[in-house]
Amino acid sequence: MKENPIKRRLKNNQPVLGIITNSTDPTVAELCGFSGLDFYMIDGEHSPVTTAQVQDIVRACETSGITALARVRSNDPKLILQYLDAGVMGVMIPGIKTVSDLENMVRAVKYPPLGDRGLGPVRAADYLQGGMGQGEYVSFANEQTLVLPQLEDKEAVDNLDAMLTVEGVDGFVISPRDLAMSMGYYDGPGHDEVKKTIGAVVEKIKGAGLVVGTTAASGDQAKALIDRGVLFCLNSFAGLLKTAAADFMKGRGE
Repeated sequence: MKENPIKRRLKNNQPVLGIITNSTDPTVAELCGFSGLDFYMIDGEHSPVTTAQVQDIVRACETSGITALARVRSNDPKLILQYLDAGVMGVMIPGIKTVSDLENMVRAVKYPPLGDRGLGPVRAADYLQGGMGQGEYVSFANEQTLVLPQLEDKEAVDNLDAMLTVEGVDGFVISPRDLAMSMGYYDGPGHDEVKKTIGAVVEKIKGAGLVVGTTAASGDQAKALIDRGVLFCLNSFAGLLKTAAADFMKGRGE
């Protein structure tokens, strides 16, 4: 188990920027790492990626110095376990709406005594042949893994005060598009009521001393969010490529 550099940065109140991608190609992860991004989130929800492919993607992340995270498609302890055992250093889970949902997520990510994660001779533990003894590894892994539930539903917002008290959570990632749809705004999050709701959520999370995360489509948007106290900013690989391509194509002068 390696130290999680983005968890260290977040604890020091420093922002981290990265991407989420549905690519199954480890080369994409390497490119993102060599570009200087902080984290690479494997999208296990909106993608065809399999748990068998995750291990090679994580290896590519480690080679290029980018922290591997994953959005796991469901709050399934066995599925979460497979991602973590492959070496992913934190998970973001969609569909978290209640305290019970969140407590189940924490238990799936953390080893005892903080959770119920099973221990095996797997890659994340250096196949239990590394320099750490079992007890030291378990404690270290619990310190290094990130727990980042997504807030993407009105019910989750309604239950936020109670969820902010759950131990073992590092922060919450706000998903503006899905949240807007759950509020009845199917054309996007640009409505005043959605913006007001997100603003209140940001302040509540900050007030609880936890990390706020959300999406940013550009560096300017990320800077504006960071100025508001949002420390975890993610774009999509497709979004970055589209922006870069549009800028490049200006060279045609059309």
